[in-house]
Amino acid sequence: MAAPKKGRRSPGGQGRPGRVLALILIAMVALTGGMFASGHTTPRLGIDLAGGTSFTLEAKNQPGKPNAINKTNMDTAVGIIERRVNGLGVTEAEVQTQGSKHIIVNIPRGTNAKQARQQVGTTAQLGFRPVLTATAGIKAPEPTPGSSADKGKGKQDKGDKSGDKSADKNKPSGSPSTSASPQGRPVTDALKADGTPTPQATASVSDGKKDDAKQDGAKKDDKKAPTPTPTPGTGDVAALQKQLDALDCSTKESRSKANEAASLAKPTDPIVACRKDGSVKEILGPVAVEGTAIKDANAVFDAQGGKGWLVQLKFDSSGAKKFAQVTGQLAGKPSPQNQFAIVLDGEVVSDPSVSTSIVGGQAEISGGFTQESAQDLANVLSYGALPLSFDVVTEQSVTAALGGEQLRAGLIAGAIGLALVVLYLVIYYRGLALVALASLGCSAVLTYTIMVLLGPAIGFALNLPAVCGAIVAIGITADSFIVYFERIRDEIREGRTLRPAVERGWPRARRTILVSDFVSFLAAAVLFIVTVGKVQGFAFTLGLTTLLDVVVVFLFTKPLMTILARRKFFASGHPWSGLDPQRLGAKPPLRASRRRPSATVDPKEA
Repeated sequence: MAAPKKGRRSPGGQGRPGRVLALILIAMVALTGGMFASGHTTPRLGIDLAGGTSFTLEAKNQPGKPNAINKTNMDTAVGIIERRVNGLGVTEAEVQTQGSKHIIVNIPRGTNAKQARQQVGTTAQLGFRPVLTATAGIKAPEPTPGSSADKGKGKQDKGDKSGDKSADKNKPSGSPSTSASPQGRPVTDALKADGTPTPQATASVSDGKKDDAKQDGAKKDDKKAPTPTPTPGTGDVAALQKQLDALDCSTKESRSKANEAASLAKPTDPIVACRKDGSVKEILGPVAVEGTAIKDANAVFDAQGGKGWLVQLKFDSSGAKKFAQVTGQLAGKPSPQNQFAIVLDGEVVSDPSVSTSIVGGQAEISGGFTQESAQDLANVLSYGALPLSFDVVTEQSVTAALGGEQLRAGLIAGAIGLALVVLYLVIYYRGLALVALASLGCSAVLTYTIMVLLGPAIGFALNLPAVCGAIVAIGITADSFIVYFERIRDEIREGRTLRPAVERGWPRARRTILVSDFVSFLAAAVLFIVTVGKVQGFAFTLGLTTLLDVVVVFLFTKPLMTILARRKFFASGHPWSGLDPQRLGAKPPLRASRRRPSATVDPKEA
């Protein structure tokens, strides 16, 4: 009874090798089907194979900030630059640090290199702007002559209140921060109005996305301090309203164009901008507080107050005065004119509402944040005070032709190496070479389909070092087969038949294979973590193929050997099977017992 239990515990044991083979075959079919279903049948190519432009940026300390170049600031800068490049419609760009003060930006072909250089080489602009009006992020339909919209517009110009009521019908739905967002006349009123509410002591603002309809009821006093918003002419107001109506924030491309146009505006000019998610478009007043006035910004969890995740701000002395002034002016106004927008490079990353004046230079933004969204906003605010600027020190164009030639050379070298491996297997292992070749084919299918699917999934791009990693993996995978084959041949040398030799040789071969692959995977993981750039492609591919080697050996090679051990060609030790006992020098006494099994021999070994 002991022997059958061991057989059942053996992975891929003699009883169910077909099921294990069916499992990996189903996985191969599923991955191949997923590859064709996704519409991607070739791996995404890196910049060295597809061509493009590579920039090297060098960080510079600003005057009075000698220790600004550190890992935190550099990582924040990478995130901002990556967001800028992606704003150009680039989905395959690589932005990463190199050393302590350099950032490498690789942009594939098809991107305007001049525009990309301008985007990555300029310092980010962060500012707080008051929200003058807001509406849904879609483009407003153009009214037809004689329509009710034209009539409503005429009534608004005359000061008729019915025009305001008709405008309320156009406000966006499902957006609490703009639930009371009027259009048309309120733009003129917000730009021309003077007024400051009575300041009240507080140190918090609420996120406009959560609830900006509730106010503390502070009354306006038009005769007190004037709003910092300048009074443009009627033509400026009409132009802003026209831009707002024409703006469409529902697509990434239109938002990128709007953000670029807004980022080029002067701090003293009103702008039209999109909220980050594209749900709302807004007219914003001039910059009331510069981002450089922020001393610190952190995401914290408020367990006692029950506010959940929030962002705490701290301003310098000048920024504290300006922030107290602008929040005092916004508090008590109807939504959305009680909101201020946090604008980074022309994009509204948040637009919280203000209930009372905030004095003391400290504030917190709360309302429906998750840990990730709070941390993202804190990073953006921190970047406003980031005392770094970047110079483009090198700009290099990479042609696809050069990468193609190198790729062909690498593939030729890989084909020669594979041919030599196959030749060695055929000469030395004969029939067992078929098992090795089938296993290599299985590994190739899994590797190729996974690489293709990882392109759209995580942005994996196949570059030359990654191709090298795949070629190196051929030797690692073949080495696993050789270890198993040699264990089987050792058992046959001891005089055992093939079926028990396959099962007895597997545990020792399995340990050796796992240890060897673990070392290779550990080396690949360390290389991936400590390096940057194209070397990471080599490490990623090496780690992926090492994991697949374990999968193939356990779920394909071992079950296939179990099945072949039952076939006469291999079980009888045919000279071309690679398992001929005489050629391997098997011990005669055990060979005799194999021909005439006694009653003490396990029936499964007979």
